[in-house]
Amino acid sequence: MTKVLVATEKPFAAEAVDQIKQIIEEAGFEFTTLEKYTQNEQLLEAVKDADAMIIRSDKASKEVLDAAKNLIIIVRAGAGYDNIDLEAATANGVVAMNTPGQNSNAVAELALGMMIFQARNQFNGKSGTELRCKKLGIHAYGNVGKYVATMAKGLGMDVYAFDPFVKAEAIEADGVKVVHSVEELYSTCQYISLHIPANEKTKKSINYQLLNLMPKGATLVNTARKEVIDEIDLLKLFADRSDFMYLSDIAPDCKTEIEKSFEGRFFFTPKKMGAQTAEANINAGVAAAKQIVGFIKEGNTQFKVNK
Repeated sequence: MTKVLVATEKPFAAEAVDQIKQIIEEAGFEFTTLEKYTQNEQLLEAVKDADAMIIRSDKASKEVLDAAKNLIIIVRAGAGYDNIDLEAATANGVVAMNTPGQNSNAVAELALGMMIFQARNQFNGKSGTELRCKKLGIHAYGNVGKYVATMAKGLGMDVYAFDPFVKAEAIEADGVKVVHSVEELYSTCQYISLHIPANEKTKKSINYQLLNLMPKGATLVNTARKEVIDEIDLLKLFADRSDFMYLSDIAPDCKTEIEKSFEGRFFFTPKKMGAQTAEANINAGVAAAKQIVGFIKEGNTQFKVNK
């Protein structure tokens, strides 16, 4: 019998687990879980006889994939998949997938929530500013970016986007203004919402030169990955521009230095929280389970992310 392992150091909500189990068992597969594990050895043991696996932020390293001798598919319940060693997956004949779009609304709401929080001086009782009529730049117009644009327009913001992989006509159809370079986006917009993936081309690409183009009152909102920020440049910008603010869904490695010197100009969630809603939790888990069934029974590789 095909064995499906749900390996989650940070477990899905109980309702999500119940729905995942139902989908897996209705397909005639065996369902098993490894939750709240504390050592990598526990994961290595659990994957030994798994044919399919669902993970969240768990690390599917080369060591894990090499240990999973029966594994044919692994699905990351979420959009980002940099926690899967894609080269090792391919070498082991494992199809790797993600579940794009399932967490998008949750991440977008967090991005806008952080903007409002900062614009109102983190609700410290002092007079703040409004988002209405402010220019918002969306860096990467994927699923999350589209949701951010819709919400921002509802708040009366003037929305721009840069994404060389999305046709201008599709962006303009959403009532969003297209810019044709990343430099134009940053020099135009007081607020930037960052949604690029972390890869060899994007890591540390958000640097001093780019951020310093932003107008007065510059606010960078990062619900992507911390690795895309050049943190040495980030500290330099904080020091050089007293108007610059940084809001992130994951604390940078230089968090301590920022906390010491730039009070009131930053906000970091205590852990990555973009997808931490009941709805997103269920949506991503259910999508992962359905993708496993679709692949094993029908060969569907729609959301495959490795070669």
